[in-house]
Amino acid sequence: MYFSKIAKVVLFTAFTSVVTVNANARENGANKFDWGPLMDAITQVESEGDCRAVSGTSCGAMQIKPILVEDCNAILKKRGESKRYTLNDRFNVKKSREMFVLIMSHYNPQNNVERAIRLWNGGIRYTVKGTQQYYNKVMRLYK
Repeated sequence: MYFSKIAKVVLFTAFTSVVTVNANARENGANKFDWGPLMDAITQVESEGDCRAVSGTSCGAMQIKPILVEDCNAILKKRGESKRYTLNDRFNVKKSREMFVLIMSHYNPQNNVERAIRLWNGGIRYTVKGTQQYYNKVMRLYK
């Protein structure tokens, strides 16, 4: 059982490294930032890499809630883009990572890693105290 868990993590990490996702620091796409390593750490904390994970209303490898999907679609609409995400997209690692990047480009255009971690855990009105334990877990895997 222990070996299969390690093998699962290795396979997931290999798969996600193939999925290269760069965040637009600005809506015009002028600056790029590689969120990949941070998304890998968040995914391990959230679900240990299980894209089928479900916990309450949170689903997928990155444990995305319906409100985040709605927020992504509102951002896309505001930008005049026709693309939209569905609740089922939370189970798709590539689309989940796209949603992460979209949220960061909107709420964290400075690409601040600490803000990204806290924002992902606590939402746009996060508190440092309320997200500290999560932040510590992610940072242990990110470094």
